[in-house]
Amino acid sequence: MPTRLGSLAHRLYSGEVSYDFVGKRRRWYALSGVILVLALVGLFGRGLNLGIEFRGGSEFRVPGTTATVEDARASAEAAGIQDPIVTEVGQGVLRIQTPALTPTESAAVTQQLSDDLGAPVADIGVQLVGPSWGAEITQRAVQGLVAFLVLVVIFLSFYFEWRLAVAALVALLHDLVITIGIYALTGFEVTPATVIGVLTILGFSLYDTVVVFDKVRENTRNITSGNRATYSEAANLALNQTLVRSINTSIVALLPVAAILVIGVGLLGAGTLKDLALALFIGTAAGTYSSIFIATPVACQLQERRPEMKALAARVEARRAGLDSRARRRPAGSGTATAVVEETEAEADGQTVAEQLASPQTVAPAGPRQQPKRNVPRQQRKKR
Repeated sequence: MPTRLGSLAHRLYSGEVSYDFVGKRRRWYALSGVILVLALVGLFGRGLNLGIEFRGGSEFRVPGTTATVEDARASAEAAGIQDPIVTEVGQGVLRIQTPALTPTESAAVTQQLSDDLGAPVADIGVQLVGPSWGAEITQRAVQGLVAFLVLVVIFLSFYFEWRLAVAALVALLHDLVITIGIYALTGFEVTPATVIGVLTILGFSLYDTVVVFDKVRENTRNITSGNRATYSEAANLALNQTLVRSINTSIVALLPVAAILVIGVGLLGAGTLKDLALALFIGTAAGTYSSIFIATPVACQLQERRPEMKALAARVEARRAGLDSRARRRPAGSGTATAVVEETEAEADGQTVAEQLASPQTVAPAGPRQQPKRNVPRQQRKKR
């Protein structure tokens, strides 16, 4: 298996095997559009299940109890709480979330839970979060996200150029909307750990996109001075050359996150790990997809609108059309120098994009060729 994977990586890098990611961009855009619509429906239809840290309220943790979630809900309602949110966050640990309560009301609820669930009052953890503090946390989270996106655009604009920066930003927003939308659809609670996970996966998505763009820049350096391949073809080659690396990196990143979800949440019941791991898992998968199917195709669309790239595409098309026509009308067995040049160009036209970009440009001589001087005796020159 490693040998086959290494062989595939070599064939992708050399251009022997090539998948047309850029040329089929409409297909990927349509797929992303469907996912984004579902995410937006969940976000604006169902809304996010914000944790107590963002919306404010009171939280009671009852450890070491054999009571069920229904028992805890009934106990909180008996204390005068309407629609309490009760979840099990660990083995024998129940969490009851309520609207904001005064210290007196909080003490009454704590006593009621202790009497009904069989837990000492001293063991019941109480956390009171005011609405103003929750609003401040939300504002800080939004400010951090905006600052991150602005710094990304500035960095990529200097490191690459503004068109690639815009493409990377589109991919980042794509990943962000999908991750938040899935949280809304599944009803998972949004906590500070979720925010940390989202910022982490945006960094991973940016890292993968920068790797691909770096190869794109290498393949397209001075591309407008030739006529072998268009910008999109050179960028698509860069995608194929980094494809195996992107997949391997993503698998290595997803495996431990999946282990956290299965073991930490499924077996140990650690709620904080669930909030962090779910954001990491969704965002890593979305980031890998966007760096391949969204970022580079968008960058190619922006680049192909430049006049010099349009001129390059026209030269490439004209060259290939000329090579085809000359190859069809070339006489068999022709041994002239012109035929040799045409045959060399026809063979070059059959090369892969990687081979054409790596080989030097062959420019056919323009205008009449000068004949070599011959040594003519002086008397013959006088007669002429």
